[in-house]
Amino acid sequence: MYQLKKKEGSARRGSFQTIHGEIQTPVFMNVGTIAAIKGAVSSMDLKEIGCQVELSNTYHLHLRPGDEVVRDMGGIHKFMNWDRPILTDSGGFQVFSLAKLRKISEEGVQFNSHIDGRKIFMGPKESMRIQSNLASTIAMAFDECIENPAEYSYTKQSIERTTRWLRVCRDEMDRLNRQEGTLNPHQMLFGINQGSTYAELRIEHMKQIREIGCEGYAIGGLAVGESEQEMYETIETVEPYMPEDKPRYLMGVGTPSNIIEAVARGVDFFDCVMPARNARHATLYSHQGVIHLLNKKYERDDRPIDEECGCPACRHYSRAYIRHLFKAKEMLAMRLCVLHNLYFYNQLMQDIRDHLDKGTFSSFRSEKSSLYRQKAE
Repeated sequence: MYQLKKKEGSARRGSFQTIHGEIQTPVFMNVGTIAAIKGAVSSMDLKEIGCQVELSNTYHLHLRPGDEVVRDMGGIHKFMNWDRPILTDSGGFQVFSLAKLRKISEEGVQFNSHIDGRKIFMGPKESMRIQSNLASTIAMAFDECIENPAEYSYTKQSIERTTRWLRVCRDEMDRLNRQEGTLNPHQMLFGINQGSTYAELRIEHMKQIREIGCEGYAIGGLAVGESEQEMYETIETVEPYMPEDKPRYLMGVGTPSNIIEAVARGVDFFDCVMPARNARHATLYSHQGVIHLLNKKYERDDRPIDEECGCPACRHYSRAYIRHLFKAKEMLAMRLCVLHNLYFYNQLMQDIRDHLDKGTFSSFRSEKSSLYRQKAE
C-alpha cells in the first residue's frame, strides 16, 4: 500500500508497504540484472551503501540459471541473500533491445537467446510464471517498449496490445498468487504506460491501464532515443492521469539531474544501469560534478573521490590510488567506483526525501540539478 505523506508542487514524499519491508520514496533501485550488481558488489555491500530496493531482470534470469532453479533454491531473495524488496522487470525491454532477435505476435514474443541462439517464447503468462518462480516483491507487466521515434499507427496498435497483455498479466498473477506452494503469494504487479512521444496516445494508454487494478504504474519507453525535453514533456503529460494513491515508476532513468527533474514532475521510483556502468569506466558522480578519474590530473591527487561522501571508497582511498588500480586493470578499481556511484545515488534520494520533508526541495533542485551535470574541477 502506498501512502502519500507530503507534496511540494508535483513532487511527492511517500512510503510503500511491501511483504519485504517498507520503501521510502522517492527511491532509486540498484540494478542487479542477474541477481548481482556488476562490479563485485554483494548484497551485504548494498545494505552498507543504503540500497532499499534491488532490481533484477526476468529475461536474463530465465536464461541462466533458470527461473525454476531460483524457485528450487527458495526464490530470489534467498538465492542472493537479500531480505529487502526486489523488483523484477518483465522481459518487455528485451523486446526493444533485442529487436534483431525477436518476432512479436498477439500471444507474445519469440526470441533467439543472445547467449546461444536457442528459441525462447515469452508472453504475458510466461512472464508472470517466471516472475512468480523468482518470487520477487514487485513484478512488472509484460509490455512492448516502443522505440523513439516510432510511427503513429504502429504505436497505437502496440499500446492496445500492451493493454490486452496487462489484463492477461493481472489475471495470471492473481491465479498464481492463489496457488498452493507459490513462494510469494503477496507478489504485486505494476502496469506500464507506453505511447512513444505521442501525447494523446500516452494519455489514452494511461486511462486504459489505470482501470486494470495494479499496485503501481510505470512510465516506460523513455530514455531510448528521445531528447531530455521530450522525456520531461511526456512525464508532465502522463502524470495527471496516474492514480495519486499508487507509486509512479520512471523506467531506466537516469542521471542525477534527470532524477531530480523527474521527482519535481511527480515520479516516485527510478532505476538505471548508468551509475554502475559509468563507474566501471571510471566516470564518477560527486557533489562537485562529474569526475573522469582516468584524467592525468588525478595521478597524484590524494583527495577522496568526493570529500563530502561517506562511501567505503571515499572513507579509505585516494583518487590517485583508485586511478592506479584502473591503469593496472585491477578489479578492485571497478568495485570501489561502483560502490561510490551507487552510494551517491542512494544518498541523493535520501537528500531529496529530507528536503521534501522540510519543504525545501525546490531550492535543492535549483542548486543541484544543474551542478550535477557539470564536470568537476
